[in-house]
Amino acid sequence: MKKIIYIFLAALLLNISACTDNFEGLNENPYQITDESLKQDFNNVGAFYPPMLKNLFGHQIEHNLAHDSWVRHLATPTPFVGGINNTTYYIRWNTYWDRIYGEIMSPSSQVMKVAESEGYPVFVEWAKLIRILGMHRLTAYHGPVIFTKFGQEPALYDSEPTLYNAFFTQLDEIQAVFNANMDYTGLAKFDASYKGNIAQWNKLVNSLRLRLAIRLSKVDPALAKAQGEKAMSEPGGLIETNGDNFMVSLYGDVFPPVTISFGWGDTRMSATMESILIGYDDPRISKFFDPATDASLYPDHPNYPYKGIRNGALLVAKGDRLDYSNISSDFKEVTNRRFFTAAEVQFLKAEAALRGWAGTDTAQEHYEAGVNLSFEDWGAGGAATYLANNTGTPIDYDDPKASGDINDFVSRITATVAWDDTADNEAKLEKIITQKWIDGYTNSIEAWVDHRRTGYPKLPYNYKNDSNADWGVIPADDFLRRLVFVNSQRENNAAAVAEATGFLGGPDEIGTRLWWDTGGPNF
Repeated sequence: MKKIIYIFLAALLLNISACTDNFEGLNENPYQITDESLKQDFNNVGAFYPPMLKNLFGHQIEHNLAHDSWVRHLATPTPFVGGINNTTYYIRWNTYWDRIYGEIMSPSSQVMKVAESEGYPVFVEWAKLIRILGMHRLTAYHGPVIFTKFGQEPALYDSEPTLYNAFFTQLDEIQAVFNANMDYTGLAKFDASYKGNIAQWNKLVNSLRLRLAIRLSKVDPALAKAQGEKAMSEPGGLIETNGDNFMVSLYGDVFPPVTISFGWGDTRMSATMESILIGYDDPRISKFFDPATDASLYPDHPNYPYKGIRNGALLVAKGDRLDYSNISSDFKEVTNRRFFTAAEVQFLKAEAALRGWAGTDTAQEHYEAGVNLSFEDWGAGGAATYLANNTGTPIDYDDPKASGDINDFVSRITATVAWDDTADNEAKLEKIITQKWIDGYTNSIEAWVDHRRTGYPKLPYNYKNDSNADWGVIPADDFLRRLVFVNSQRENNAAAVAEATGFLGGPDEIGTRLWWDTGGPNF
C-alpha cells in the first residue's frame, strides 16, 4: 500500500513540476502586445512615422495667422487681441518651433536609435529625411536653428550656412541608402504618401535638393548651382507628374483650414487672391474659394462673385466680413494636403534656366509646364487660354465694409500671364514666382520664402502695421522678415540664443533679413 502511495506522490510532484515549467506560457495574455510582436512587420519603428509626417504642417496660430497672412493667401475677419496680432506685425503667437522639436525632432531621435540597433538603415534615413522636411521649414521662420547639435548640452544653434551644408550632406547620405535599397518594402505599412515606394521618395529627395538650391541662389550662387545641377542630373529624377506629388495624409482628420474657416469663421479669401485671380481671369479661383454670400460685395467684377479681406486690415467686428469668400467647400472632402508638387518643380527649373544652370530646357517651357501642371492638379480647365493672356493684370481692391480708402489698395503688379521672351530676367522671374505663388495655395511657407527672397509677387503692404520696439519695427513699405527666437529659448538657453543672434548679422527682430534674403536685384 505504501509503495502505491509513493508512486502516486512522485507522479503528482512530476506533474506539478511540469505545470510550473510551463506556467509563464500558460498565463500569457494572447492579446497583449509584446516586444517580439512589435518587431513583426517593423511595428516597433514604423508607428513613429505617421505622427511625424502629420506634424510637418501647423494649424491656426502656426500657419494661418502667420505666413498664410504674411504672404497674402488667406486673411482673417477676426480682430484678435484688439486687432493687434501677428497679422498686423505684432507677435502674439510663435509656436511652430515647439511642434517641430516636440513632434518631429524628439521622436525621430528615438526611432533612429531603435532602427539602428535593429539594423533597419532605410528607416533611419527616412527619419533623417522627415527631419529635413521639417527643419527646412522651421529655419524659414527663424534663420539659425538647433539641428546638428540637437540632443546635446548645451543645445547650440547652427548658422544658416552650416545648416544648409548639413542638409545637403544628409541628403547625400539618405540618397545613398535609398539607391541601394530600391526594392525595399518595409516602409509600405506606415507610408500613406508613397506606399513604401523608395523610388518615389528618391524623387522627393532630388526635388527638395533643388528647392534648397534655388533658395540659396542669390546668397551662395556657386553652392546653389552645384546642388541644383546635381538634383536635376540624378538618375532617380524629380517630381515631374502630379502622380509623383508628395501629399501628406490627414490620417482621418479634417483639413485644418476647413475647421478654421467653416467651424470658427476665422479665415477667408485674401484681397490679394481676389486681385490676382480675377485680374488674370484665373479658372482656379473656383477650386480655391467659395463665392461670397452677399452679392453687393463685388460690384466691380459681377462675373466673379468672390470677395477677399485685406491682410493687416483695420477690423472692427468679426461679423462684418463673414460673408466674404470662404475657402472652397471641396476641402471638406480632402484626405491629404500638398507638400511638394510637380508644378513647383517646373517653376524651380524655370528659375534655374534663367540662372543658366545645366539640366534645364528653356525658362518658357518650364514656366508653361508649371502652369499646365497646376491647372491639372487643381482640376481646372482653360490653361491654354490662360497662358495666352497678355493683357490682364491684377485689379485694384476696394473693401465695401470700410469707409473711404480704408483697407483699399492699388495693385503694384503690372505683369501679365503670357510669356514674353524679349523681357529681361527680372520680368521673367516675376511671372514665374507669381504663378508659383498662386499654385502654392494651402502650402504657403515656400511662397513666403520666395517673396522675401525675390520680392515677387509685388504684394500690397499691410494697411495696419502695429510693429514696434517690442519685436522690431517694419517700415510701412516693407514686410515682416522672420519670427524672433521663442521665449522658452530666450529664457532657458540664453547664451546659445545670443550666439545665434550673432549668426543673423542683425538684431533678433522681425525685420532682420535671413541669410538668403539678401535684398536688391535678383540677377
